[in-house]
Parts: sequence; C-alpha cells; structure tokens
Amino acid sequence: MSTLTLTPRPRVTDRLATLPVAIIGAGPVGLAAAAHLADRGIAFTVLEAASGPAAAVEKWGHTRLFSAWREVVDPVARRLLEATGWTLPAEGRAPTGSELVDDYLRPLAELPEIAVHIRYGARVTGIAREGMDRTRSADRENTPFLVRTPKGELLARAVLDASGTYDSPNSLLSTGLPTIDDARISHALPDVVGRERDRFAGRHTVVVGAGHSAANTLISLVRLQRDAPGTRITWLIRNASAVRVSSSADDGLVGRAQLGARVDRYVEAGTVEKIDSFEIDRVEALPDGIRLSGTRRGDLATVTADVVVNATGFRPDLAPLREIRTDLDAVVEAPRLLAPLIDPNVHSCGTVEPHGFRELTHPEHGFFVVGMKSYGRAPTFLLATGYEQVRSIAAWLAGDLASASRVELNLPATGVCATDAGGCC
Repeated sequence: MSTLTLTPRPRVTDRLATLPVAIIGAGPVGLAAAAHLADRGIAFTVLEAASGPAAAVEKWGHTRLFSAWREVVDPVARRLLEATGWTLPAEGRAPTGSELVDDYLRPLAELPEIAVHIRYGARVTGIAREGMDRTRSADRENTPFLVRTPKGELLARAVLDASGTYDSPNSLLSTGLPTIDDARISHALPDVVGRERDRFAGRHTVVVGAGHSAANTLISLVRLQRDAPGTRITWLIRNASAVRVSSSADDGLVGRAQLGARVDRYVEAGTVEKIDSFEIDRVEALPDGIRLSGTRRGDLATVTADVVVNATGFRPDLAPLREIRTDLDAVVEAPRLLAPLIDPNVHSCGTVEPHGFRELTHPEHGFFVVGMKSYGRAPTFLLATGYEQVRSIAAWLAGDLASASRVELNLPATGVCATDAGGCC
C-alpha cells in the first residue's frame, strides 16, 4: 500500500462541491492561495478585514525585506501576472514593504480572476461548522464551514486562515500577560524617519525585543539621531545576548546578516545602549514617560523612556477558532506536526524542513492555518514558506495528492538560533 493510498482525501459531497474555499486575509500568502486556487479552477472567496490588500504590509511599508524580489513572488501568481504583461522588478534587489504592495500584491489582487472574489471590510470574527459547535461529531466532515463577519456569514467547503499575526503583538512583560495600553508604547516597526518622526526626534526611545523588527527600528533611530540631537536610544533584551540579531557568516540572506552587523557596530560605538538580561515585570505610565521595572541578573532594575517600542514578536489570534477543532503545539501555538520544525527551543540553526498540507492538518478536516499565523509564536517566517504551504494545500483540495505530497522547500540557512521575537520575509 502506497503513502498516497493512506493520505486523507478532501471531502467533496454534492453540497460541498457547490461551495467556495474561504481564504481569510488578502496578504501575500492569502493572495498566493487565491492564485493557486484560481489556477486550478477551484472556487474561492477572500475575506479581508481592511479596505484593500496587504494592509499589514502597508503598516511597515517603509521597511526593507531581507529577501530579494525573486524570493517574495509566488511562482503561480507570477505566471498569472505575466500573462497580463506584468514584469518582475529587479530580481536580485530586496523590496520595501510598500514596493511589495504597489508592484506585486495590489496588481495580483486586481487580476480579474481574483478581484471579483475578494470581500474587503470583512473581518472574520468566528468560524464553525454549520449548525455545530466543536463538541458535535455526527457527519461533521460533510458539513460546510460557516465563517462569520460583520457583513454576514459565508458557507465554505474548506478554510485557509492566512490572517497573519501583525495585529497581535506579544506583551512587554516577561510573563506574556497583558499590560497597559498607552499612546507612548509603539507597535513594532514604527516609521521613525518618516511619518512618525516627530514622535521620536529628540526623545529617549527604549526598543524592547531581540529580533529583526527591533534591529530595523534601532537602525532607523540611529539615522534620526544624526539629524535630531538629543535623540537617545536604549535597547532592552531579555536574554544575555540577541543571538538572532547578531551578524552571522552562515546566514544565507545577506540583507539579514548585514542588519545584524550594523546593530553590532552601533552597540560597540555606544550609539545604542544595550541592556541585556532584563526581565520586565511591570509597565507604568508616568506624567513624563513610561517606566519599565523588573530584574536584571537578580537585582531590581528600572528604565524610563519617552517612548517604548514593543518589538517582542507576535502571537496568533485564536479567538475566532474557538469552535474549530485545532491541534496546536502547547509551546509555540503552531500546528502540532509543524511545531518541532520551527520551535526555537528545538529547531536551532539551519533551515526549515519541507512541509505542506500534512504538517498543517488539524482534526477539523479541511481547515488550515497558513502563512505567518501557522508559525504561532515562532520567529523567522519567510514568504517562500507560505507560498509552498498554499501550493501543497491547493493541490490537496484539487485531489492532486501526488503534487500535494511532493513538497520541496529550499530556504537559505538562517544562521541564527533561539529567540523570543518575531520576524518575516
């Protein structure tokens, strides 16, 4: 008996066959999923919370990706675009987030075979089986999914959750518990030298986090410091060293390695004050700033700043999935079969092993979490990973089990190890 014989096949009853696949999110991976389904002639509907495509990418549009153009464009999406006369921008250059949106994602979303199937302003608030909560099992796999939005409900034969994690940042606290909400606490990757310049110029900013989002912000603050005297920069990390930000000769993404090298130089020069081993247990709003309190190497410690940038990474919003039977790892909140491949506590330096629909499968037949959200709290998601995920799932939904099972993923070596922050691309 072959492996393909044992592979679970998609349920396609007469009723399910009339329903679309629901894709949650019109970001890079959600749109790639739409391209693959369109290419295979499978009906789909994309539900996007924002008023346009790739809204999360737009928020960090000023930031340059690590990967070059040739690595951030899905192959099937590229073929569909090129059929309209579109050409890939300079293959070897890494785009900014805004360039990725303007020169690739928006044109992709505007393709006739995709655009008509996107519903904007449709934030998904819940997913279930029609007429069933998670406790009911009879005929469950043959029952359509019900996807709820403020604009109404959609019945679907399968669901791909590509909603991402950018709007779900980790807490500043070492415990991970929620803390205060204050305008002086910034989301990761603020536009320091652009539209948010006045917020940071001439002020003391503490950047909290050990990942590449923190590194990008530190570099931008150094640029601002050159033009705005009085700008002070402190970098607060939980561990003894920021392994993932530090430069590595083993990093296959040159831009990522250069990012770490620049931060290393700024710390050595004293331009950036690095405070390591700082465990935050309290955040307080003061009249003249934000105070971070905790311990450092066993002693009480405090740091006060005008602005705090929370670059501690991201976590998935699982609230809409309460009535779906998921199988998530207890540590990183990624699909259980995927988690050992990406858990920074287990999977250290090297590349992510090939994975597709099998590793993304949940007990809820036909439900998948893809893209950055599939990594849960684990860091260093690459767009190429998400594109391969949806290629495999689209093949499975089409009944092409050979293609779905033939997963090939060649990613550059990370050259980095364990961390507690998030990053992408």
